[in-house]
Amino acid sequence: MLRYEKSGHIATITIDNPPVNVFTPAMHKQMFEILQEFNADRDVYCGILTGAGDRSFSAGDDIKSKRPDRTREEVVERHLTPSRSFDTEEYPGWEHEVMTMQRYKPIVGAANGYCFGQGFIYFNLLTDIRYAATTAVFGMPEIAYGMGGAGAALSLGKMVPHVAAMELLLLGEKIDAEKAQRLFLVNDVVAPDKLMEKTQAAAERIASHPPLGIRVEMESYQRGFDMSRSDSMAMAGHMYRLARSVQPTQPPLADQDAAE
Repeated sequence: MLRYEKSGHIATITIDNPPVNVFTPAMHKQMFEILQEFNADRDVYCGILTGAGDRSFSAGDDIKSKRPDRTREEVVERHLTPSRSFDTEEYPGWEHEVMTMQRYKPIVGAANGYCFGQGFIYFNLLTDIRYAATTAVFGMPEIAYGMGGAGAALSLGKMVPHVAAMELLLLGEKIDAEKAQRLFLVNDVVAPDKLMEKTQAAAERIASHPPLGIRVEMESYQRGFDMSRSDSMAMAGHMYRLARSVQPTQPPLADQDAAE
């Protein structure tokens, strides 16, 4: 229900569970395994995350997924213990492993149609540049059912202004693609038939850069959020010098030609 395809130095992850690409516990495990492969593959420089069809990126978790009878103790134990390959596929489960995985390789997101709940979380957490079709709709409706916590899981207040984060998290209302762009949740809004073309072009541009430079930029950017300015500057300086010690000093030939 997730497709993983590679073309050149770009890997595409497609959520494919019709009709609205909801996530099941088994799909969360599959996503974890795909991301492990994506992160470790030295021939892949950039990723794309999208949903199959034009109806939905992902409408969130499948509320119809069978949940075995568990005692409160068993549920808490599952929550506090890392998932293992032989564990039964249920909630809580591999979604936690996906959301806490370190990732220093960029992914470009393409949202088409519904992007709700866990789909909204994955879209924001697992992508770094984001495009939306004009038909995309975003939201976190879980608050109406008493389910909170997405704001912390996403560090949403670091992504968008405080009032925008609160609007999304507390009202539980849907927003269209244009408003998502105004709130800086997506970089650009394009016609549905141009969505993947735009996404592919961005991924190809990223993949054209030296992968070590991208790797260093991603890690220094992410780690710098939780450091003081002096510590983040020191870390960035060390990583930069490390990368420069093994990188050519001249820009890519194509850029030299363009400059001339």
